[in-house]
Amino acid sequence: MVQAWYMDTSDYDKREEHHKNPAEYVSLEDLYKLSGVEYFKLNLATLETDGVLDKLKKERGYTYEDQITMSPDRLPQFEEKLKIFFTEHLHTDEEIRLCVDGSGYFDIRDKNDQWIRVKVEPGDLLIVPAGIYHRFTLDTKNFIVAKRFFVGEPIWTPYNRPAEQMDARKEYLEKLTRGTFIKSY
Repeated sequence: MVQAWYMDTSDYDKREEHHKNPAEYVSLEDLYKLSGVEYFKLNLATLETDGVLDKLKKERGYTYEDQITMSPDRLPQFEEKLKIFFTEHLHTDEEIRLCVDGSGYFDIRDKNDQWIRVKVEPGDLLIVPAGIYHRFTLDTKNFIVAKRFFVGEPIWTPYNRPAEQMDARKEYLEKLTRGTFIKSY
C-alpha cells in the first residue's frame, strides 16, 4: 500500500525519504481531503484482463497513454530531466501515473502549502489534479517505469511556481475549498 507523509524541510539528497522527526504520516483519505490527489492500487498481473484500469480510463476520458522509463542509462539527459521534474510546477490537465516497475516520489502541496511526499511502487496509480503544485523525483534506486495517461493528445507544459493567475490554479483552489473533486472509487 502506498505511503504518504509530511516532509521535513532539510535540503539533503532529494531522493531520500525526508520524514519529519517524529514521522507524520498522511492517510489516503486525508491525502484526498488535503490536496484532491486520488490513489488507486492496481494488480499488475491482471491489468490487461480485470477491467479495473479500463473502467477508470473510460470514466475519466483517458484516450492516450504511453510509458516512460527513468534511469541514468535509459533516459537521455537524465540529470537535466530529473531537475525539471523536481522543479515545483502545475499543469492545466490532470497528471495520471501508474508505476509498473521501480519506485519514486511525488511531492504534493497540501491546502496549507506544506509538502506531502507520496511514495509510488508497482501497482500504484496517482491522479494529480490540474492546478496543484507538485514535483517528482526518483528514490535512491534511481529507476522507475511509469504509464502515463491523458485526455486526448498529451500536454506536457509545466508552469513553474508562481502561477496563481492561471485559470487551472484558480479552479483547483475553488474545488479544494468546496471539496468538489471527482472521486472514482
